[in-house]
Amino acid sequence: MTTAKICFIGSGNMTRSIVSGLVSSGYSTELIETTNPSLPKLEAMKADFGVKVSQDNEQAVKNSDVVVLGVKPQLMQSVCEALSHLDLSKKLIITIAAGIPCQRYHDYFKQQINLIRTMPNTPTQIGVGVTGIYAPAEITDTQKQCCESIMKTGGEVVWVDEESELNQVIALAGSSPAYFFLFMEAMIEAGEKMSLPKEQVGLMVQQAALGAAEMVKQNPNLSAAQLRQNVTSKGGTTAKAIETFEQGGIRSLVDNAMTNCINRAEEMEKLF
Repeated sequence: MTTAKICFIGSGNMTRSIVSGLVSSGYSTELIETTNPSLPKLEAMKADFGVKVSQDNEQAVKNSDVVVLGVKPQLMQSVCEALSHLDLSKKLIITIAAGIPCQRYHDYFKQQINLIRTMPNTPTQIGVGVTGIYAPAEITDTQKQCCESIMKTGGEVVWVDEESELNQVIALAGSSPAYFFLFMEAMIEAGEKMSLPKEQVGLMVQQAALGAAEMVKQNPNLSAAQLRQNVTSKGGTTAKAIETFEQGGIRSLVDNAMTNCINRAEEMEKLF
């Protein structure tokens, strides 16, 4: 694991997820600093993870080897431009923001920078996330390894060859936890109409989702389709439920949702 000094500009949910992964993996809290204009967020970061906190972006960047940009896309330009007078040539800059292409950061900082784009998802907070990573050709192997070691503390990493493929990562991984939450939410709402206690309904849905994901992971030679078929007896109760989902167009609905997710990511690239 790298022993670089890391500062996170912005202390939102995704920053919390990555910091949580780092700290849980044993990364020294003395090497981590987070910044934010909001004192309550900083106080929460310090209380929850024991990391350094600051409202001074400039000083935090000066003190760091790696700078992780975790601010909202609409704020990215102003945050970067405020730091553009600094010499960033020896620092690795990692962005976790969606929708802003690499070249735009060079424009914001008004200099050539060592930039890697990443797309993590929120389960990195508990070590079971996945992060898509894209590095331009000028990034060194050492810099790639540093970025990967940081992101791997939160789960798996997937490198993409083309920057545009990050938009596909967003649809498949970055945004997708929300898809599963929505499905679980719908199941819980349906279950609460039944006679079972509410807490039992939530437990069963939660454990079923966890178990299904773990079965996929532990059976790499079996497709999700095969695992589904294994539990779907012809003419049985599961078959009836699956038939209902299929009649409702679940496959085309998912396909359309993911396509719209990618389209929105492409639209965002033109906004910032």
